[in-house]
Amino acid sequence: MPENTVLEVLPDISEIAIEDGTPVNNIFSEKQQRLLTEVLFTATQVGELPALFAAANVGIFYGLHQPPLVPDVLLALDITLTLDFRRKANRSYFVWEFGKVPDLVIEIVSNREGNELGSKLSDYARLGIAYYVVFDPLRLLSSSPLKVYELHVGAYQERNDGWLERVNLGVKLWEGKFEEHTETWLRWCNERGELLPTGLERAEYEKQRAEREQQRATSAEAKSSRLAEHLRSLGIDPDTL
Repeated sequence: MPENTVLEVLPDISEIAIEDGTPVNNIFSEKQQRLLTEVLFTATQVGELPALFAAANVGIFYGLHQPPLVPDVLLALDITLTLDFRRKANRSYFVWEFGKVPDLVIEIVSNREGNELGSKLSDYARLGIAYYVVFDPLRLLSSSPLKVYELHVGAYQERNDGWLERVNLGVKLWEGKFEEHTETWLRWCNERGELLPTGLERAEYEKQRAEREQQRATSAEAKSSRLAEHLRSLGIDPDTL
């Protein structure tokens, strides 16, 4: 072996439990998590966002003998996920495997026992995660349903808006229908506050656009036909023009 060769020694994770079988808190939280992750992956597939990794209820392992942090949603930019899930290191967010901590985490408040504005606030800051978003739809922890924090010098400072410049994304509350349920949802948006659409919303938009194009084509054809009839009434053959 060459004298200057450096071997990469990764922690032995064979005995780490990465799944505990605990279900999500409630149906709304499960739908909200899926809404957030689905929109991101759809945006990457159409080339609107760069490579990223987003997941719901996946543990963040940051130390071999430390319990994981398990946010409702996590987002990490510039991550290429290895698809071999038979390998244990690919089934959770091991910081030493991904090479970085997530850029953003989201917690969805469903009770007063989750410490979203207490220990989790300090834990995510200590880990160095740039943004921490707390969605409190029932206003169980404060009068505000949405709190957005940005990391500054090792501590979180609350923002007065939802634009997250370091990840080039924003968050906002939106009242509307998702999977046949009309609620106030947490959604991703761009810097102008425009929502990033779901796959279904994109399909509906394309359907409406195609219908408008068809209507314009039909209208133009009808107008051309009327003009031809008018020319014939004047004794002019429109086919010779």
